[in-house]
Amino acid sequence: MNVNQSAPPVPPFGQPQPVYAGYHQSSYGGQPGSTAPPTPYGAYNGPVPGYQQTLPPGVSRAPPSSEAPPASTAQAPCGQAAYGQFGQGDVQNGPSSTVQMQRFPGSQPFGSVPLAPVVSQPAVLQPYGPPPTSAQVTAQLAGMQISGAVAPALPPVGLGYGPPTSLASASGSFPNSGLYGSYPQGQAPPLSQAQGHLGAQPPQRSAPPQASSFTSPASGGPRMPSMTGPLLPGQGFGGPSVSQPNHVSSPPPQALPPGTQMTGPPGPPPPMHSSQQPGYQLQQNGSFGPARGPQPNYGGPYPGAPTFGSQPGPPQPLPPKRLDPDAIPSPIQVIEDDRNNRGSEPFVTGVRGQVPPLVTTNFLVKDQGNASPRYIRCTSYNIPCTSDMAKQAQVPLAAVIKPLARLPPEEASPYVVDHGESGPLRCNRCKAYMCPFMQFVEGGRRFQCCFCSCINDVPPQYFQHLDHTGKRVDAYDRPELSLGSYEFLATVDYCKNNKFPSPPAFIFMIDVSYNAIRSGLVRLLCEELKSLLDFLPREGGAEESEIRVGFVTYNKVLHFYNVKSSLAQPQMMVVSDVADMFVPLLDGFLVNVSESRAVITSLLDQIPEMFADTRETETVFAPVIQAGMEALKAAECAGKLFLFHTSLPIAEAPGKLKNRDDRKLINTDKEKTLFQPQTGAYQTLAKECVAQGCCVDLFLFPNQYVDVATLSVVPQLTGGSVYKYACFQVENDQERFLSDLRRDVQKLVGFDAVMRVRTSTGIRAVDFFGAFYMSNTTDVELAGLDGDKTVTVEFKHDDRLNEESGALLQCALLYTSCAGQRRLRIHNLALNCCTQLADLYRNCETDTLINYMAKFAYRGVLNSPVKTVRDTLITQCAQILACYRKNCASPSSAGQLILPECMKLLPVYLNCVLKSDVLQPGAEVTTDDRAYVRQLVTSMDVAETNVFFYPRLLPLTKSPIESATEPPAVRASEERLSNGDIYLLENGLNLFLWVGASVQQGVVQSLFSVSSFSQITSGLSVLPVLDNPLSKKVRGLIDSLRAQRSRYMKLIVVKQEDKLEMLFKHFLVEDKSLSGGASYVDFLCHMHKEIRQLLS
Repeated sequence: MNVNQSAPPVPPFGQPQPVYAGYHQSSYGGQPGSTAPPTPYGAYNGPVPGYQQTLPPGVSRAPPSSEAPPASTAQAPCGQAAYGQFGQGDVQNGPSSTVQMQRFPGSQPFGSVPLAPVVSQPAVLQPYGPPPTSAQVTAQLAGMQISGAVAPALPPVGLGYGPPTSLASASGSFPNSGLYGSYPQGQAPPLSQAQGHLGAQPPQRSAPPQASSFTSPASGGPRMPSMTGPLLPGQGFGGPSVSQPNHVSSPPPQALPPGTQMTGPPGPPPPMHSSQQPGYQLQQNGSFGPARGPQPNYGGPYPGAPTFGSQPGPPQPLPPKRLDPDAIPSPIQVIEDDRNNRGSEPFVTGVRGQVPPLVTTNFLVKDQGNASPRYIRCTSYNIPCTSDMAKQAQVPLAAVIKPLARLPPEEASPYVVDHGESGPLRCNRCKAYMCPFMQFVEGGRRFQCCFCSCINDVPPQYFQHLDHTGKRVDAYDRPELSLGSYEFLATVDYCKNNKFPSPPAFIFMIDVSYNAIRSGLVRLLCEELKSLLDFLPREGGAEESEIRVGFVTYNKVLHFYNVKSSLAQPQMMVVSDVADMFVPLLDGFLVNVSESRAVITSLLDQIPEMFADTRETETVFAPVIQAGMEALKAAECAGKLFLFHTSLPIAEAPGKLKNRDDRKLINTDKEKTLFQPQTGAYQTLAKECVAQGCCVDLFLFPNQYVDVATLSVVPQLTGGSVYKYACFQVENDQERFLSDLRRDVQKLVGFDAVMRVRTSTGIRAVDFFGAFYMSNTTDVELAGLDGDKTVTVEFKHDDRLNEESGALLQCALLYTSCAGQRRLRIHNLALNCCTQLADLYRNCETDTLINYMAKFAYRGVLNSPVKTVRDTLITQCAQILACYRKNCASPSSAGQLILPECMKLLPVYLNCVLKSDVLQPGAEVTTDDRAYVRQLVTSMDVAETNVFFYPRLLPLTKSPIESATEPPAVRASEERLSNGDIYLLENGLNLFLWVGASVQQGVVQSLFSVSSFSQITSGLSVLPVLDNPLSKKVRGLIDSLRAQRSRYMKLIVVKQEDKLEMLFKHFLVEDKSLSGGASYVDFLCHMHKEIRQLLS
């Protein structure tokens, strides 16, 4: 929550709470589910004695209004213990469902407790914006209750407001009768809101914390006396219908006329009043006593029972129940709300400790003294003042830093400041660089360091007078005094050996063994390099790149090429002594592309022909890197090696590897060895590369095991990248490979870089995650760093922090640009400090938290059994949420799961991390795949981990064809797929087009140019280019998704019920996975059990 900006017209969390999955989806059988029963929240500081107050999930909350408040809605039948008493198709209180419930994998118990659904609850003490009223929402979910927050604004009666939450049962609809009668298939009863009543309304006061909570039946609850007659205070009246975005298959619900009194469809009998505990009383065996008349705000007794005062509807069978996915926090809804609330205004960084918009929101940043969230994102923007408080909350304090992040065209790159020979101004004691938080004193002659409080003299050439506020009069003319991010030109003191660097070099090292030649890789690569060399990175407006290039080919031996411009033909030199690697030529190996153009082209034409008949299958690997590094050392420059490699290096040479792939180690204590390098030789080599500023990018084309865990060590430690194309075939994979290669060669890189993170007194950087090398505890050394790489830094307390002064971070990156210029890039960020846990929980960022936790876990598998790593994650998450429940949430029954507003997606995202291939591999996932993903995630930014762990699922035929915007996403679950639709699923690495079996024939024709579903080729990777609006729209959408990601996503067309569908379903992360991962619903139950154990 952005606590420092004035509240937008609708405060960010005054939206339909995303916790309630803001839209109704049809259930398994495509039939509607029933909705939840709200009851009003009495005097705004706590429940009215006698009934549990709640509001239906997804409904906007409202202040008192003189018009009739909306009525409450129906309640799902109560009384069944969560998960499980009744098996598939079992009968409870009525005949079995006509649509027999298909038991979705998600509903098997993960733990055994009956959970109560979730409540998200912004922490107490909400000092900014209008005081949020708060209400608890009760909804029967498999014998549970949800309570959730009430929002500050009610729309005029008659307008649709807020996406509703349907509590759909697993196999169809709950009994409908009473006022609703029965609804046509796919349509739900209107959902409306109970708050206050006509006549005297309780005075509005500040609210207890908003909450999303669920109560389990086991905790018992107040029961309400049977009654009919006039409404009690707070009981509902008919209200407007609710709009339904992101709906998969139902038309919008119909509105009731305002003022209509509603009683719900038959459900459980209203609970009898008892003064002991809140919640619903679970009846023995889930059965109920004699029929009673329905009460306002409560469902009727059971199907077919009299519902006095309401229209009878046909009795319907009661299906078995599971916790309704629509009633638990929805990532889609949270993302949608943030886009709506925060996407239109620029994010101005002038205020300390502001939580930025989510990474999924497109927003403009205005730098006014703090670094843009594109450069730094934190897990919390309000840090506990003491280490005891931090230990109690267990929220990791970390920053994900992307020092060279690319900015959108409408945002300016950091200004470059040149202080001449004197260099940038720094603190004498802690060496922090001049920044907007430094305090000038004594009329501007000295400054006090904001990091260590040391008083420093201002050099005469930097002196300037202060204004009446104590600020320098030139503050806004100097980037380092007014902006959060800027660059300094470094002086010679910041250079290696005290001399300015030469421009960097690129060396292309190509495997010419049998596999590489046979697959067509070598020919394809040589052809591409002819044109690609014209697009080497260049600085600013330079006409041509300063970067020099060199070429090596290899199998068991290495071939160096002299491509000096004065030669008529390139010359080859062979080094067969791979044990003692040296570079056979200096002059003519690294050349300027434009000068040696003809010789380079001739070489690239000859390479595929020279090795066309090779029978050599063995390769070396370490000597190749060694050779590239020696060449850079001889040329006295930094640079990058591009290695194109196909097989396990088994030839006799340093770094020789053996095949050690062993699936039997999975789930044993030795599993960690699969992620560790086979030999220490590569770490030693990487260390030498870093010292030389030699970065390695590795392109792998394996047909079988190549030991990615070992081969990726050098790229990982030098700040490079690994790309993997298993079973490479030119016709299928050429577009993906060439796209990745072009982007990799063209992107701007900082070479020979050192990064240090300084902090103000009280906290310090203690741990670092990413692709880099560290020779000491403070300096992150990177042979190369590009705009896609992040470094994640964890902070710990070493002293008490001060609420007034806050906490400061300064990230300083010293690097050599592509033109050979030595520069310092500085990013500054000020955070708030708090003495109340509630303030910590109100200013967290779940996406960044998950990024940190995934990296922490993925590093953990190197040294601990995977099960231990998984358990550690679950325990930490439970401790974070239990601490919130204990210290910040308003008192409620133990059966409720209460989540902080900012962290309500923590369980669903954490479950995605736990189910990922690294921590829980399926049978089809190879050891190499796991090692590959592990090192990829290590340097991902927050946006990449967000979509990687929770993929986007976009329905393509629901939005109008002429609409230029992306269709609204739906939740990643099989339940959301309609067999009459087509969906795109992307996670940053993979892209699937799923085609339902009942999709309209016109759609099939427009997209695939075939006449029926059966004629579509499964596994197709390119859509035909057709001249019709749908084809253009889908291809345009695919192009725009690819443009957003740092790697090319190859398309795979998947038909419903086809064998490829298993692969696609692996990415439907809210469902139970084949490898044993829990569904979102079950994991929520498990988390709740863990939290209750901690609290008890």
